[in-house]
Amino acid sequence: MPAKPLSIISVSAELAPFSKQGGLGEVARALPKALNDLSHHVVAITPLHRVAKEHAQDLEAIGTAEVRLGAGARKEALFFRSHLNGIPVYFIDHPPFFSEYTRIYTSDFENERFYFFNLAVLALLKHLKITPDIIQCHDWHTGLIPYLLHQSKITFQKTASVFTIHNLVFQMGTDWWTFPAHERDDGQRTPEQLYEKGDIASMNFALRGIRDADIVSTVSEHYAEEILTKQFGENLERELRKRKKDLFGIVNGVDYYVYNPTIDPGLKVQYGADSLEQKAGNKRELQRLFGIAERKDVAVIGMVSRITEQKGFDLVLSILEALMRLKVQLVIMGSGDPTYEQVFKKACVTYLDKFGFLSFRQKYETLVYAGSDFFLMPSRFEPCGLGQLISLRYGSIPVVHAVGGLSETITDFNPRTGRGNGFVFSTYDPRMMLAAVVRALEAWMRNGPEWDTLLRNSMQEVYSWKIPARRYASLFRHAIRQHRKESS
Repeated sequence: MPAKPLSIISVSAELAPFSKQGGLGEVARALPKALNDLSHHVVAITPLHRVAKEHAQDLEAIGTAEVRLGAGARKEALFFRSHLNGIPVYFIDHPPFFSEYTRIYTSDFENERFYFFNLAVLALLKHLKITPDIIQCHDWHTGLIPYLLHQSKITFQKTASVFTIHNLVFQMGTDWWTFPAHERDDGQRTPEQLYEKGDIASMNFALRGIRDADIVSTVSEHYAEEILTKQFGENLERELRKRKKDLFGIVNGVDYYVYNPTIDPGLKVQYGADSLEQKAGNKRELQRLFGIAERKDVAVIGMVSRITEQKGFDLVLSILEALMRLKVQLVIMGSGDPTYEQVFKKACVTYLDKFGFLSFRQKYETLVYAGSDFFLMPSRFEPCGLGQLISLRYGSIPVVHAVGGLSETITDFNPRTGRGNGFVFSTYDPRMMLAAVVRALEAWMRNGPEWDTLLRNSMQEVYSWKIPARRYASLFRHAIRQHRKESS
């Protein structure tokens, strides 16, 4: 007898295409769709950021609720409804926190904004009279929901929770390490007590999600192992080790309808694994876009990334001069740390015709994948990574650091056996990265049968959401069983 479909609530701070800062928004869009395709009943909840309000064409106001934060403080939550891929999407707004605020993140009151959002999620579910089987809480912004479910036992007695860590570095509205050790949240006081004492800024949402959720998951099996160590645990490794039996890793997928070079409207020329000669038209268009020389005899290395130290840009800067002496061009599209951005803007002049930099523009994102020969992801750490999965789809061969989800999805190419789908360096060191790039260039310049094999093998890899969605459904059922066992 087939298992009964689950009632699933997916809660996230971003939801593409309404709002997207990085991979979180993509996962929040694609995973609910994949679960819905498996006949589960899925509802997505997200804040009504200003950019979301601009993108949601059919927004419908459905009600309000008063949310109590503590110490008598109350704020009104506004509820709206839309749809995406056949899934109901509910937006929560308190205008000074979301729709009137310019950016998705980086306010001076992040913890207060998302404390309100967590409370408002449950208020919305009560308004809708929905008692779900499971709430998936995506990343730190939703880390208080498991605690709030415990506090609402009458209404949500049968609702289990999964707290999904997308990047453990982010635990609260500010960098956790900026607080002196004695001021860091130890989880002993309730959110209400922290708010009433004026200490809301120190509240660690991720810590509380890890402690209170029925199950903790993260976005690759390797990262689930890494965060149990001091090197990757971001000061929460002890808490995670306590939950080791409840910690699971499921590697992300890619929406193969959104990222599909055979139908992608963002490309100059559409192509597939059986029409790779058409890819050259996208290479020319990419070179024009970045203002570099239009040459087919030079390998183009592409990067689409947040511009942060985590993404390995210190390695890129360390080898940039040596890299530019090779027969390559490097194009980087992204936004973030202004220090890196300034260096890259100067490099466009220093290495005219060989180096290009543009701030992130979603319109041209897939053109970078389609027009480049290689995709560089030298991340110091990477919970899962979507870039390398998208690059495989577009026939841009990934060059990656063997860490987190990168090590789980990319294997080093062996020209003798024809096995492998990229080029991997195991030590986070600029010389090791340069050596991996040189190996990749050598394979490209030979342009023999093994290169064709690598391209076709890579494009035919399957990293859709079908398998991860099934694994999440099984994990949700495990969380529900565990929740009922502990509640009985």
